[in-house]
This record gives sequence, C-alpha cells and structure tokens, in this order.
Amino acid sequence: MTTATGRCPYPFHRPAALEQPVELAGIRDEPVVPVTLPSGDDALLVTRYQDVRALLVDQRISRNLNRPGAARIAKGNSMFQDSRMDPDPPEHTRVRRLVLRAFSPARVEKLRPFIHSTVEELLDTMEAQKGPVDLCEALAFPLPIRVITTLLGVPEQDMDRFRGWTDAFLSVSRFTGPEIRAAMQEMSGYIAELIAAKRENPGDDLISDMIRVGDEQDGTLTEYELHWWARLLLLVGYETTATQLAGTVAMLLSHPEQLEKLRADWSLVPQAVEEALRWKLVGSSVSMLRYATEDVELPSGAVVPAGSSVIPAVDSANQDPSVFADPGTFDITRTDPNLTLSLGPHFCIGATLARVQLAIAVEALLRRFPDLQLAVPAGELRRQEGALLEGFLEVPVTW
Repeated sequence: MTTATGRCPYPFHRPAALEQPVELAGIRDEPVVPVTLPSGDDALLVTRYQDVRALLVDQRISRNLNRPGAARIAKGNSMFQDSRMDPDPPEHTRVRRLVLRAFSPARVEKLRPFIHSTVEELLDTMEAQKGPVDLCEALAFPLPIRVITTLLGVPEQDMDRFRGWTDAFLSVSRFTGPEIRAAMQEMSGYIAELIAAKRENPGDDLISDMIRVGDEQDGTLTEYELHWWARLLLLVGYETTATQLAGTVAMLLSHPEQLEKLRADWSLVPQAVEEALRWKLVGSSVSMLRYATEDVELPSGAVVPAGSSVIPAVDSANQDPSVFADPGTFDITRTDPNLTLSLGPHFCIGATLARVQLAIAVEALLRRFPDLQLAVPAGELRRQEGALLEGFLEVPVTW
C-alpha cells in the first residue's frame, strides 16, 4: 500500500511471524522503490539481488548518516548516527582491521567448547522442565548473551542488564526518545567502567585484546573506538543471533518435510542455517540505511541519485527468483549465497561466531529432542512490534 505521496511505508508488515511480507513478492518489478521510514523520512529501496550486491561493495554508498538531509530510521533513536565515528573507508577499514586482529577466527574456534557446554547446560534445564517451554527463554536468548559477554569479558552477574539496554537501543517505536537516551547513557557508563577495569587488569577476553592490538600502519584503537565497538558487538552479537536462532528452529518445526531431511542427514545443518538466514528472520533491511555521495548506476540500469538515502533491501534480494529458484519455498538444500550478513567493507564482523552458535544449537536441540514440535500453530507465533529486529515474543515448544 502506498501513502498519499506515492511512497510505500517501510519496513513492510509480516502477515505472520514466519512469513515474508506480501510486498516482497512483486516489489522487484521495479529496481528502485521510494519508501517512507518510521521517522517519516524518505528513502529509496533497491530491490534486486544483483543491484543490492553491487551497492553493498560500492564506496560511493556511504554509511555516514551525519549529513544534512540524510534520512533517519526513527525520530528518537540515533544509534546509527554518531559524529565521532567515521563509518566509511579508509578510516573504518583501519579500525575494522584492528578489531578483526583481536576478534580473529582463532578466538571464535576457542569458544567452540564453551558454546557446546553452554548449549548442553541450557538443554539439561529445558529437559527438566518437561515442556512446554518457551524456546526464546530456554535457549535462544540465554545462549548468545552468555557467549558474547564471555567473549568480551563481562562479569557473569552483569549479563542480565544488557537485555533491557538492547531492547531500548534496537527500538524503532516501542520506546520514547528519553527512554532510549537513558538506556544509552547507562550502557555507555557501564562499558566505560568495563574498559577501565580491563586496562587495569587485562584478561583473556576480546576487550583486553582490543586494548592491546596495534601496529605502525594502523596505530591503536582510541578510547572512543574501543567503547563504540564493545557496544556494537554486545548489541548485534546478542539480539540478532537470539532472534535468528528462535526463528530457525521455528521454521524447521513448521516445515516437517525439511526437518525430516535434516534428521536424515545432519551434514545439512550448515545449509539449513543458511536457508534460515536467507529468510532473514531477524527483520527487515531498514538498518542497512545508507547515503549516496554520487550518482550510482546499478546493474539493472537504474540510477540512485547523489544525495539520496538508500536501503540495499537484502530481504528483497534474498527472495529474487533470478537467483533463488522458487524463492518462497523454505528449502534447506539450497546452495546459492544469501546476502543477509552483507558484503564488502561492512560484512558482518560476527558472522562466523553467529553461524557457529546457530549450527551447534540447532543440531544439539534436535538431537536431544527427537519429538520436538511447536506447542502452538506457527501462525500464532508473535513478534515484537516497533523493534528493529522484530524478535519473537515467544516460541513455545513441547516434546
């Protein structure tokens, strides 16, 4: 549905928690679609796979929204507009290289035993409850918050505080501007104290490593860069993985023929994780909002004009039939690469950790509970209204 200005409201509404918005079915008829964001600001939605892929690696498409006329996602939430951080190359590239030296594949591999043991501990508790239980509270949310806080070196007793902060940070309309700012101030104060403690007593954790990392080419991370990345990793490393995990299990349980394929061949777990990622269960692509610094011609021939706020619509690209055969079908045997975790200079820095957690948790859960099923019809599952990640309110399961 368009507004009086001829623009579609975006994000689109899902008819049910596990279904794609109906608008995504035909939106690729036009390569660029004008939309209105929750803030009331206007943007351009780029809809086709090849165009979205091109935008994600084009340095003329900036993540810096601190510009006159740049659209905002929401009026009261400036999470993605920070004048003290340059989100574009070459400065972003320098800082990202330093963070990646600390957040290395070797560090993720070292976390595997902890992830396995945490999953088994959570499943032990879940099994003792006899069902039905809410999978969100039993596994999907406690696992990633334990993993990311352990990775960063957050004391165990402080883990629960982050859930309230992330709820406010990732709000589009559920919290007021003052509530969001209060949460930001509380979390910022906590992280500042945590970094100071790590400087005084460094440990074997990511924040300590980010303090230590540096070289002649890239220098070291400033105090604010440390603070910004610690906050970002806590936010996106927790809630995105939690929402995706709950949704992945719900999708499998609501598609018994796919679940049967997986149980018959556990080597399909990574592909099942990727197919659930293609479904982009964490929500729309509104957080991908960018700004065109020059005119950009897309592979389709459409042009994104300089000065436009633009969204590479990964949710639409992942449903593009020119790339994905029968895209509206959930199929865990697919091998075509989805764009959910982005590409190029802003490829999700926690992608490997997220995939590891998803694969370990999904397989362990389904092995432990061979009769696992949704305790309510899939159509009755509900999501957070007004939240950037559209997390599930609950996913009741029984066995």
